[in-house]
Amino acid sequence: MLNRRQIGLSMLAGIGVLAYTQTKISAKPTLNTEDIMDTNIDWKHIKKSEWKDRLDDAEFYVLRKEGTERSFSSALNAEKRAGTFVCAGCALPLFTSETKFESGTGWPSFHTPITNNVETKRDFKLVLPRTEYHCARCGGHQGHVFKDGPKPSGLRYCNNGVALDFVPT
Repeated sequence: MLNRRQIGLSMLAGIGVLAYTQTKISAKPTLNTEDIMDTNIDWKHIKKSEWKDRLDDAEFYVLRKEGTERSFSSALNAEKRAGTFVCAGCALPLFTSETKFESGTGWPSFHTPITNNVETKRDFKLVLPRTEYHCARCGGHQGHVFKDGPKPSGLRYCNNGVALDFVPT
């Protein structure tokens, strides 16, 4: 059970994220597909200035600064077509549409990632430990994984929509 201080800190963090995401959204630069296919790019060691050129402000905040977008703000939350959800930073396929489900949280949710395309680590930013996950290729922050998802995995990969692009089949 959270105490008053923890609840207050969580609420302040949420207000800060809401204010940031409402004021920092700009036009998204075009993703260079030639770069995506270039296996010579060392995605995890791209300089901060290069990421700022590749990403819009909201994407940079989430992918590179491990931020969180406002819930119910992503069009991908309602995406129902067949296809693949890819990292908005490097276009690595992370989830298929078959693994997406409606979690009611306001963020796109998936029960199983594409094998070997996400990496996890422990996160203590909200005091209580959580499991954070990132794109395995570029290290871009995607969201958090929880143990309250549907079968077959029983997991819920709660993803920031701004950290994803959708490629329909």
